[in-house]
Amino acid sequence: MRRVVIASLALVGGGLFLAYSLAQPPAVPTPPAPPALVGDGQADDTAAVQGLVDRGGLVHLPKGTYRLTRPVVVDEKAGFTAIQGDTVARVVMAGPGPAFRFLGTHGGSAAPSTMKPVVWERERMPALDGVEIVGNHADADAVEASGTVQLTITRVLIRECRHGIRLTSRNRNVVISNCHVYHNRGIGIFFDGVNLHQTNVTGSHVSYNAGGGIVVRGGEVRNLQITGCDIEANHGKDVPPTANVFIDSTGGTNAEVAITGNTIQHTHDAPDSANVRIKGPSIKWPQADELRDGNVTITGNIMSDAQVNVHLDHARGVVMTGNTLWTAYAHNLLVENSSNVVVGSNVLDRNPRYVREETPATTNAVVFRNCSDSTVTGLHVSGVRAAAAGIAFEKCDRFHVANCTVLDCEPVGMLLKDVTRSRIVGNLIRDDRPGTKSVPLKTEGGSGNVIVE
Repeated sequence: MRRVVIASLALVGGGLFLAYSLAQPPAVPTPPAPPALVGDGQADDTAAVQGLVDRGGLVHLPKGTYRLTRPVVVDEKAGFTAIQGDTVARVVMAGPGPAFRFLGTHGGSAAPSTMKPVVWERERMPALDGVEIVGNHADADAVEASGTVQLTITRVLIRECRHGIRLTSRNRNVVISNCHVYHNRGIGIFFDGVNLHQTNVTGSHVSYNAGGGIVVRGGEVRNLQITGCDIEANHGKDVPPTANVFIDSTGGTNAEVAITGNTIQHTHDAPDSANVRIKGPSIKWPQADELRDGNVTITGNIMSDAQVNVHLDHARGVVMTGNTLWTAYAHNLLVENSSNVVVGSNVLDRNPRYVREETPATTNAVVFRNCSDSTVTGLHVSGVRAAAAGIAFEKCDRFHVANCTVLDCEPVGMLLKDVTRSRIVGNLIRDDRPGTKSVPLKTEGGSGNVIVE
C-alpha cells in the first residue's frame, strides 16, 4: 500500500521543527459486485459481463450463451484486462455496435518514446480469446478497437455479424491469430480509415464475408502481414466489387504489406471479384511530392476461381513471385497505372483437372496497361483463351521482359501495343496444338524497343 508523507513546520521553544506524519491515500473505490452471469441465451447478460470487465484482470466466461444488448467496453479504467472463454463460451450481440469495444488512449507511434506511462501501467495488450460471437442485430459487429496497443485476438469465432473485427482511428501492434471469421454481412477484418502500424494476421480462416475478407480502406496502414491463412468467398453478389484481400488507398495511404503463404480463392460469380486487389491512387503527403503507397510482397500463395486473381491499380513497388494461379474468368493478372512492379517465377496455368463443364469460359489473361519501369521474368503462362494475347503489354514504357514461357495461348502469345523503350528477349512462345493459328509475338506501334524472339 502506498503511503503519503505529510510535512509541517512548527515553532517550539524559539526554534523551528519539521514535523512528519504518515497518512494513507484515499482508497480507490472497488466497483460493486456485478450481477451473476446467467448464460442461457435469453437473459440480458450485458451488465454482468460489463461488471466483470470493470473489475479488470482475467474475465472468464464459462460454458454458456451470453446475450448482450449493448457493447461491453474495455478501457483503461479497469487496468489490464483479458476476456477468455476457453472456446466454449458464446456471446450473442443482440444490439447495434460491437459486442466488445476496446478503447485505449495511445496517440503515438510504436516507438517506446511515444508510449505514455498509462499504456504500460493500465492498457497494454488487451486480449480476447476462445469466444464465439454471433450477431443477432442488423448493425451488430463483433469487435471494434481504437487507441489500443498490442491488442491480441486469438481463437475467436465470429459469424452472422455485420463486420467481424473493425479497427478504427489509431492502434498499434495488433495480433489476430487462429481465428475463424465466417459468414458475415460486411467485412471480415476491417481496417477502417485507421492509422495502424504493425499488424499480424496469421493462421486464420476468413471466409464468406459479403463485403470482403481482409480489407484496408483509406487510413494509413503500414507493416501488415497476412500469413498462413485460408481466405475464401468473401464477395457478395449484390454489393460493390471487393476482394478476398483488398488494400484500397483511395483517400488514404497504405504500404509495406506482405501477403504470403495463403490459399485465396472464390467467388467468380460476384461482379468484378478479385482474390488480391491493391488499389490507389492515394493522397499525396504534404512533406514530399510523392505517393506513399506500395512496397507489397505477394509470395507463395495459391489463388483461383475469381474474375481476377491479382489486380494492381496505381500500385508501386510490388513484387509477385512463387504463386500458382488458375481459373480466372477474366484475368489471372491485371496490372494498370502502376510502376516498379516485379513479376517473377509464377505459374499461371490452365490445369485440365479444373476445366469442367461450368468453367470453359475462364480467360486467364495477363495484361499490363499504362505501366512503366517494371520487370517480368521467368513467368509461366499457358492456356489463355478469348483474350487479346497470353500476355499483353499496352502503353507500357521501360519494361524488361525476359525468360518467360508462354504456351498454347490464342490468338497471340505475346502482344506489344504502343510499348516504348523496352527490352523483350529470351522468351519461349509456342502453340503446338494441332490446327492452331496462334501468332507467337505481335507488335502494334511503339518505339525504341529491343525485341529478340
